[in-house]
Amino acid sequence: MTRVLVVEDDPHLVRALVINLEARRYGVDAAPDGATALRLAAARQPDVVLLDLGLPDMDGVEVISALRGWTRVPILVLSARRASDEKVAALDAGADDYVTKPFGMDELLARLRAAVRRSEGTPLAQETMVVETADFTVDLLAKKVVRGGEDVRLTPTEWHLLEILITHPGRLITQKHLLQEVWGVSQTSKTNYLRVYMAQLRRKLEADPSHPRHLITEPGMGYRFEG
Repeated sequence: MTRVLVVEDDPHLVRALVINLEARRYGVDAAPDGATALRLAAARQPDVVLLDLGLPDMDGVEVISALRGWTRVPILVLSARRASDEKVAALDAGADDYVTKPFGMDELLARLRAAVRRSEGTPLAQETMVVETADFTVDLLAKKVVRGGEDVRLTPTEWHLLEILITHPGRLITQKHLLQEVWGVSQTSKTNYLRVYMAQLRRKLEADPSHPRHLITEPGMGYRFEG
């Protein structure tokens, strides 16, 4: 059973989420504040976290940072905050997705399924397990990236994007395909997700992020990896 930790102080929304998730055979724990969330995360080891940013005891970004100190569990932010800098702060702290309230339950569940799917990963052929470039090395089996002799910490979403691209070297991967595989959505209006995450990957991996050698944009179409 997939376990979901819901971190939300609105009891009506918590009830709606619990009903919908349990109806689909998810195990659900709920926390009304950040401190309880961190305790439950350590005790229950959830497979995915749904997190409101506006908690009564601490900001949700602090919860994300605390979780990222010891776990790669997928974190989906649920928030009424619409400002782009709020979203960027949550994503930079280690969140994997950002759902703005009010949201449709079907879309949220699709994103949750995608988050769980990408965290589980898929087995790959042995000959593609280690990919080396002039700037970084990726061990697909260990899910590890090394640059300049040091480990690079990637969020599950960043990892899944990178994994798709590097296992198809030189091939154009369309925006629609990436959105479907990583977020469970294919709307072209969501391409801003790709821009944000590709920019983060380039900052972490490219020697010159503004002139990338490996993570290449094909304007209006998608992205490709060059070794």
